[in-house]
Amino acid sequence: MNISIVILAAGQGTRMRSKLPKVLQPLAGKPLLEHVIATAESLHPKKISVVYGHGGEAVQEHFEGRGAQWVLQEPQLGTGHAVQQALPYLEDDEVAVILYGDVPLVKPQTIQTLADAALEGPAILTVIESDPTGYGRIVRDSSGAVSAIVEHKEATQEQLAITEVNTGLLACPVKQIRPWLETLRSDNAQGEFYLTDVVASAVAGGVPVAAVTGDSATEVMGINDKVQLSLAERAYQQRAVEALMTSGVTVIDPARVDIRGSLECGSDVTIDINAVFIGDVTLGDNVRVGPNCVIENSRVEANTRIHANCVLEDAVVGMNCNIGPFGRLRPGAEMKEGGRIGNFVEIKNTTLGVGSKANHLTYLGDATIGNNVNVGCGSITCNYDGANKHETIIGDNAFIGSGVEMVAPVEIGAGATIGAGSTIGKNAPKDTLTLQRSKQVTIEGWNRPRKKE
Repeated sequence: MNISIVILAAGQGTRMRSKLPKVLQPLAGKPLLEHVIATAESLHPKKISVVYGHGGEAVQEHFEGRGAQWVLQEPQLGTGHAVQQALPYLEDDEVAVILYGDVPLVKPQTIQTLADAALEGPAILTVIESDPTGYGRIVRDSSGAVSAIVEHKEATQEQLAITEVNTGLLACPVKQIRPWLETLRSDNAQGEFYLTDVVASAVAGGVPVAAVTGDSATEVMGINDKVQLSLAERAYQQRAVEALMTSGVTVIDPARVDIRGSLECGSDVTIDINAVFIGDVTLGDNVRVGPNCVIENSRVEANTRIHANCVLEDAVVGMNCNIGPFGRLRPGAEMKEGGRIGNFVEIKNTTLGVGSKANHLTYLGDATIGNNVNVGCGSITCNYDGANKHETIIGDNAFIGSGVEMVAPVEIGAGATIGAGSTIGKNAPKDTLTLQRSKQVTIEGWNRPRKKE
């Protein structure tokens, strides 16, 4: 079966009260439309057509290179009119599946089931809503077959009592839907061309309409304002965290973890409260992530512990490492096996060798640090001269005392010891003590300045 997917994404989204187009509003760190396109791509359709309108240039720019067919709907005259614009790009040997750019939580298997049900005629996705206000009602005949979809504003009091509602998702062979779309009329309360009228055309022509009932209303919820966006965010996070726990991850409080990308975990991983994972993150076996940590586009290998309040961004952390509390790894940071980054230590574009450590109040930028190096409290690499960055190299087994300033470019030899309080601007030879301090002076009779009365 050839599937072509049409995504309707032309809505203005005025209730969002935002200059950002509705389909670019963020859900779990990605635009709403990104979720829908990714789900569509997972089904390997013959083509994906995106019907756009408001904010079209910004939307296309964001998804440049994704291979979708962009179809302009101008003016916007309803869902049926939107699908009409995509008709020239659909072929009669295909099944067209209609999705929505503001319905991001629908699962691939649900869409596939819907497409499979549409081999001989239209198939609609329905759901049972406890409060069906605003939704089109599914009207069935005495045999239980779908006879009509009635929009809320067009429904009778008896029809308003129906709790089975239309989600808007529809699949149909193109050769069938084409003539039905071409004959749509807009003589209704909204003056629009309803896609749901396709069902009426099918019924009138004696073509059975299949109804696939979704597992939950949450999966097919549409997003029209920031309140609904927040509800979808929670639903997405709940789904993601439940998948983690099912795979064996210990999550201390599932309601206080956010996954804004992909998170891959080994066995016996523990995640404490308020952890946020952004982009592509991998955690190896027995990794423990403490509370209030943010980890973005990073890989953390087995048996490493990340203590509370740490931030990792574009970092690689080896096995058996310790980070934090209050540690920060910036882009280009790499810790080899057994490394230690302590409280209020920041490293950027720096490799910390096997067993090396910086335990307190230290900044290491643009540095290559060998194995078993100790960097003392308050020591820093002075890597920026105001125009360019320069490298600091520290050899294996070196010992950097407290409060040392290493003015790059500079190299500290293997086994070297740097005395506390030194400012090192020249290379320090290996296996020696190097220190640089000004002469200590005591000035007798000096008085500290006082505030003027």
